[in-house]
Amino acid sequence: MKRREFIKKAGAGALAAGAAMGAVPAMAAKPVMWKMVTTWPPHFPMLGEGADYIAKLVDEMSGGKFKISVYGGGELIPPMGVFDAVSQGTVEMGHGAAYYWSGKAPAAQFFAAVPFGFNAQSQNSWVTSGGGMALWEEVYKPFNLKPYLGGNTGVQMGGWFNKEINSVADLKGLKMRIPGLGGQVLAKAGGNAILVAGGEIYTNLERGVIDATEWVGPYHDLKLGLHKVAKYYYYPGWHEPGTTLEAIVNIGAYEKLSPEFKVILDTAIEKTNSWMLCEFEAKNNDALNELITKHKVELRKFPDDVLKELKTYADQVLEELAASDPMSKKVYESFKNFRSKIYEWNKITEEPYQQFKYI
Repeated sequence: MKRREFIKKAGAGALAAGAAMGAVPAMAAKPVMWKMVTTWPPHFPMLGEGADYIAKLVDEMSGGKFKISVYGGGELIPPMGVFDAVSQGTVEMGHGAAYYWSGKAPAAQFFAAVPFGFNAQSQNSWVTSGGGMALWEEVYKPFNLKPYLGGNTGVQMGGWFNKEINSVADLKGLKMRIPGLGGQVLAKAGGNAILVAGGEIYTNLERGVIDATEWVGPYHDLKLGLHKVAKYYYYPGWHEPGTTLEAIVNIGAYEKLSPEFKVILDTAIEKTNSWMLCEFEAKNNDALNELITKHKVELRKFPDDVLKELKTYADQVLEELAASDPMSKKVYESFKNFRSKIYEWNKITEEPYQQFKYI
């Protein structure tokens, strides 16, 4: 090759490379800017922090090219307006819990918490590897929403009461803050289920708007100060044995993302799902000990007879839900099928181990 031709081709190659390299700063000059609204108070420990964590990871992994501004409940959208805001494209993303939207999509409740249903491990397994995610996406598609596992509280506590619960009769007429299917079970027991946002629970209990409440677990209940307005702390959390939190994304907004940004968003949410459960498991027992030793909270276990009756009501609620809504029936069949398999497996793994290690 002649020297002049070589220089000409090399120069052309350098210009092409320079143009390609120049494209990166051009794209980076205008980062993708999203808004995320949540049902939680701003930066609320673990729950609101989970939303913050997603945004932080997305920012870091994208090198600042994909930014998500997080708004707590009431800052931009009312706490219970998250679903509609994301569905309608008012904002690109939300964080909350699927049972809050039972009035819009009854089947959504299976992807938050089912009374006497899955713990966190089994719920994650069903959604991720047992067919649950495909059904969840089917439930949300008419609303232009893409769902994600966005955290898990683990087994919750049974709630705060100002009277002892010695029989199911003690639940009759009780006004209790309890969402989702657990609220329907309470109603069958004669109680009144009331849904209020987390930031309103303390005031409503203090003023007698509600007689009892469940919230999350010891760490959050201590933070919220519920021990100041209720005497008895009951367990186990039969109504929410492994509550899934969700991240929801507007499908139109998601489809506009580059393949790289889609992977970044998916990965950030997946990591947050694991992080949140770890945080709950690590902190709840210390908080429970503080409630008992420092604040003299009276810990109570629901009597076995009460739990058995509530389990009967729970089965009735699920069967009625399946009979009333085709999509709920479809999801319930998948739920039951996976439950039968995972319970059989747990009988020879988890249960014997739990019994043995305390002997």
